[in-house]
Parts: sequence; structure tokens; C-alpha cells
Amino acid sequence: MIDRRTLLIALGTAAGAAPLKSFAQQHSGKLPRIGWLVPTTQAEWDSLLEEYRRGMRELGYIEGRTVETEYVYADGQFDRLPGLAAKLVEHKVDIIVTASTPASLAAKQATTKIPIVFAASSDPISTGVVASLAHPGGNVTGLSLMASDLSAKRLELIHTLVPRVSRMAVLWDSSNPGMALRVREMKAAAEQSKVGFFDAGAHDLDGLEAMFAELSKRHPEALLVTAEPFTMEHRARILDFMMRNAIPCMYEESRFVEAGGLMSYGPSVRDLFRRSAVYVDKIIKGANPADLPVEQPTKFELVINLKTAKALGLTVPESILVRADKVIE
Repeated sequence: MIDRRTLLIALGTAAGAAPLKSFAQQHSGKLPRIGWLVPTTQAEWDSLLEEYRRGMRELGYIEGRTVETEYVYADGQFDRLPGLAAKLVEHKVDIIVTASTPASLAAKQATTKIPIVFAASSDPISTGVVASLAHPGGNVTGLSLMASDLSAKRLELIHTLVPRVSRMAVLWDSSNPGMALRVREMKAAAEQSKVGFFDAGAHDLDGLEAMFAELSKRHPEALLVTAEPFTMEHRARILDFMMRNAIPCMYEESRFVEAGGLMSYGPSVRDLFRRSAVYVDKIIKGANPADLPVEQPTKFELVINLKTAKALGLTVPESILVRADKVIE
């Protein structure tokens, strides 16, 4: 005979091991409610969120009629992310969508029950967001920013535009675990090309200003700036520093170049946000996030700002111009 205590433990274990139930299984006839955990400001990410909304419209969803969405914004303050994620859980959203490693980790910490879709994550495996790309497990899946040889390709483009580069630096948010692998890869690519490397990591405004002072002393001949909430928040400061110090700079995302930066090469973040709607749709229709493989980027963009190149005294080779997806004149 099984005593009551043993039975309760067995039932509790079974409940904990039970797979996530899809929205379709739990809420027949109810509008799906999506919670968006945004690490920056509304103004900063509105164009990307519009790509997600466009993806939803293409799949037949109409805001307020066939789907409801709640947006919460951390305004670049990462320490607010856990509280905002908990708020979405309290509001009983059916799916949480987010982007950036810190936001994805905050959502994952807030719930093991509600499906989570990340529209873009720099390094979802080594940061513990998912167990693997093919079999993410748990309640989290989405789209990764990682792709093979990106660092080597960026360095190749820098060398083509500025052939005599012997010293370079990477400016990044050192508090973002998702970017650590990116910086290691760039360092390895630099060392293989016998280029001196400086890690210019910063995680707050004071640290950023300190890095600016250090870069002014070191005079790197080229610089890479990672694309993440922190660097996007301080984009104007970064662009102003690069121009005042005449440092040729490669960015990971085109919005920097559209704002006056020299050159960017990387995954199309807009495309990733649009594609995140496909994951939301699949989960609404019954898919388990544990069974949805994490996708890697399929669309990459090379963007050049000729006006900035001219201001820096650089001539953009034809070999780069013919490869560019967008040329700003």
C-alpha cells in the first residue's frame, strides 16, 4: 500500500515532469496573449517590433481581433528585466517574446511553464538559454545571431577597406554574456591575421567614457562595435567618438551605418524579428518549444556609408561596393 506522503511526492514529480501544454490545448476559443519583453526603449526598437508585427500580419493575425500583445520596456536598464519578466508571468501571457541574451535569461528565470521565443540571441547555447540548437529542450526556442566565420569575414572586410591595419579593438558590453564568445572569436581572427587586439569592454556610461579615453591613447587603426542594447543606447556617443578620432569602424548592425557609421556586416536583425512570428504562430497552433529547433541567420547584409568613408579619407574599393546590399551616399 502507498502512503499519502509517497503518493503526494509521486504526483508532484509527475506534474513537474509533465510537458508544456500548448496554447491550443489549454485555451480553446480564447485570444492568444503575447508578452514582449523589450530590453531597450520603445523608440529604439519600434522599427524591429514593427517587423515582428508585419510577420504576424503575414500569418493572418490582427492585433486586438485575433491576438493581444502586451509590451514592457526595460529602457536599457538590465536590472529591470527580471521584474518585467515576472510582471508578464503575473499577467498570465501565453507566450513571452524577447531578444538579447540578458532579456532571454530573465524570461527563462521567471517561468518554466510559459513558452518563450527569442527573436535574436547572440550565443544561446553557452549562455544557457537553450541546451542545443537542434533540441532546445525546456520552454525556450527562437533565432540565434550566431553564424560561422562572421568574425573572419568582418576582419577581411576591414583589411580590404583599411589594408594596413596592425592594431584593432572591439567595443562591447562586458556585462552581456552573449557577447563574450563573439569577442573571443574576433580576438582569434585578429591573432591569426597577426593584428594586435584590444578588448574595450564596458558596461555603463562611466566605463564607456573610460574606454574612449583608453582608445584615444592606444590609437587603434580599426574598431569593431557589437550590436546589443547597451551599444545601441549609446550609439550617438560612439559614432561621435569614432568620427572625432577618425577611426574606421565596422559595426555588426546596419542601424549604426544608417546613423552615420562607416560599414556594417552581419545578420539582418529585421529579418530575424519578422521570422520570430513564425515561432509564435507554431506555438499558438500547438507546437512545443522544446521540439522547435533554434534557427541560425539566413540573410546577411553588408552596408557602406560613402559619405562617412569620404570624411575619413577612405576610398571604398569596387570589390566591396559590388558586394554591398546597401550603399548610403
